[in-house]
Order: sequence, then structure tokens, then C-alpha cells
Amino acid sequence: MRRVRRRAVFKNGDCNVVQKHLQRRRLRFMQDMYTTMVDWQWRWTLLAFALSFILSWLFFALIWWLIIYTHGDLEELHLPDNQEESGWAPCVSAIDGFTSCFLFSIETQHTIGYGVRTTSTECPEAIFMMCFQSIYGVMSSAFMAGIVFAKMTRAKQRAQTLLFSKQAVICQRDGSLSLMFRVGDMRKSHIIGAGVRAQLIRTKSTKEGEVMTQFFTELEIGSDDSGSDLFFIWPMIIEHKIDENSPLYNLNATDMLHDRFEIVVILEGTVESTGQSTQARSSYINTEILWGHRFDPVVLYNKDLQAYEIDYARFNETTQVDTPLCSARELNEIYKIQEGFRTPASHTIRSRHSSSSSGYQSPQDRRLRWQLSVPL
Repeated sequence: MRRVRRRAVFKNGDCNVVQKHLQRRRLRFMQDMYTTMVDWQWRWTLLAFALSFILSWLFFALIWWLIIYTHGDLEELHLPDNQEESGWAPCVSAIDGFTSCFLFSIETQHTIGYGVRTTSTECPEAIFMMCFQSIYGVMSSAFMAGIVFAKMTRAKQRAQTLLFSKQAVICQRDGSLSLMFRVGDMRKSHIIGAGVRAQLIRTKSTKEGEVMTQFFTELEIGSDDSGSDLFFIWPMIIEHKIDENSPLYNLNATDMLHDRFEIVVILEGTVESTGQSTQARSSYINTEILWGHRFDPVVLYNKDLQAYEIDYARFNETTQVDTPLCSARELNEIYKIQEGFRTPASHTIRSRHSSSSSGYQSPQDRRLRWQLSVPL
């Protein structure tokens, strides 16, 4: 039966990690309040955005009411309708209760200035509070606007339009087994300085008997001959050559089904339109790797449009191809025996010529061909 590994990174890039028993967690998160609020879900961010204004309006409205109450402006003879007869000079004109203090608090904090309620020179504390609330209003608006802007433009949002193929494939390229997956970008604004990395997560036992269940191994990958740095203008196939330095060197098709590992792929770069860095992640477990398949081409030249056309409907499409079921190590050993320690290309040319001329295959050749094609 196939053993499916519990994945560390989901297909959408989210990490399958839960933290617990953190000491002073709330205090540490409150010390970095800006990052905490940016990481919040949208409903909590919008709730905090609204409460930051409503609570500040109510708080300063209470301060204004106390200033006006202690000055005596709320007495019957000192109300706005009787101020002309009594000759009373209030701290703030047109204030007759807490509701009018609340409206004046909103006008002061956001510099609305309807022209009805104004501060007089009668109360120095009122002048100071007006200056303080105006400064606070500018700072709070800038802080909350910065949080919303940072949340809308963070790298995670741009990563939603970066695509990874649903499956990875293993097939032969230039005589060697290669692990491949495809990446693409849905937007016309390109990723500048795009780079891709891949890491293998599997269990490893040390010589001392220590079992490391999450051991990371960096995989050497690249696209064509350009390495891991991509000129990312259309979907590209990323290849990992399974050679002597690869941790997959000893795995055959059967081992690939029964082994437990995860390959995490990371695409990083700079967004051309905003200049911000972005990162997209995905992963492939052993059951999501197709042995003996090859990706179908998706980039074709359209003569009518005189441009290269990308068919994203075939982004995940693969074609089954003839691929040896043995491991890369066994395949190299077979090549060495079959070719007499010469290059695969020269031996292939010579073997084709001899086969076409005589049509004879030795028993050793028939045995090697059987090893390459033996079913699971």
C-alpha cells in the first residue's frame, strides 16, 4: 500500500505548522503590533480600523465634555440659546450636550470644520486639546492607512497568480533520468530576477542512531541551460537531473511509490509593477510524481497574432513516454555495461547501425533491455 506523507507545505503555499506552548506570546505579538495587524484576517483588520476611529471619537468627546462641563458651559443660562442674553463666553461655541461634543470631536480630529462649532480663547485647555487631537488624528489615519496598504500589497497576494503544476514528472532527458515540474505566471507584468529553489524533506538516520524526521536537502535545479535564474516571460519547465549528487539517485519507480518524502519548491522575485519582493511556494509528495511522463508544450507561435501564445488549459497536461523503471544508479550501471564505458550517444549510433545491418541482438543485450522495461 502507498504511504502518503503528511505534507509540510500545502499546494497553495501555506505552511502546515501549528505552534503551541509559546511563553509570553501575546506580549511579544503586541510589541510588534504593526506586523500583527498586517497578519490578521481581513475581518479583524477592518474591525480594528473602524474601532480605532470610533473609540477615539468617543474618548475625545468625553474629554471635551469634561472641559466644557467644568467651565460651566452646560448650565441653563450658559447654553447657546441664552449666551447672547447672559453675555457668557464659552470654551466652544454651539455646544449643548454630549452629542454636540461628539460631533465637534469628529470635526476636530479630521479637520472637517463646518464653521458652526469653534474654539474660543476663553479656555487654554480647550486650545491644547484641539492641537493634541489634530495631531493624533493625522498619526492614527496614517497608521491605519499604512496597515491597509501593506495588507493589500503584500507578497502573498501577488503569489496567487504564480502557478505550479499539480504533478511533477520523471522521464529521461539526454539519457539521464530527470525530475521536472512547471511554473507559470498569469500576469503580463513580469517577475524581475526570478529564481527558483527546491528542497527535499525526508527522514534521515545518522551514524550515531539519531533519527531526523524533517531533514532538508537542497536539490540542484534549473531551466534548460540557464540555471535557477529565470527569464520568466512564459511557463518554464524546471529540471532536477538525478545524478550521483542527487538524493533520488537510488530510488526506482517502486521505491518512489512506497517512500515517504516531500519536495518543496519556492519561486522568488521582484514584482515589476510595485518593486516589492514576492515568494510563491508549493510542494510535491511521492504520490504526486508521475514516473514515465513528460509535460506537453504550452507555448506556440501564432502567425495571425504574430506573437507567442500560451495555452494555460494544457499547463498540467502530460504525455506518457517510455522510461526505464530502474533507478538512476542502476541505469548508469547498465549504460556502462552495455556501452563498454563509452558515451551513451556514440554507442546508440553504433548500435542502431549494427542492428539495421544484421538485426541480431546478443543475449546480454536482451537481458539489459528486459531490466530497463521490467514492469512494477
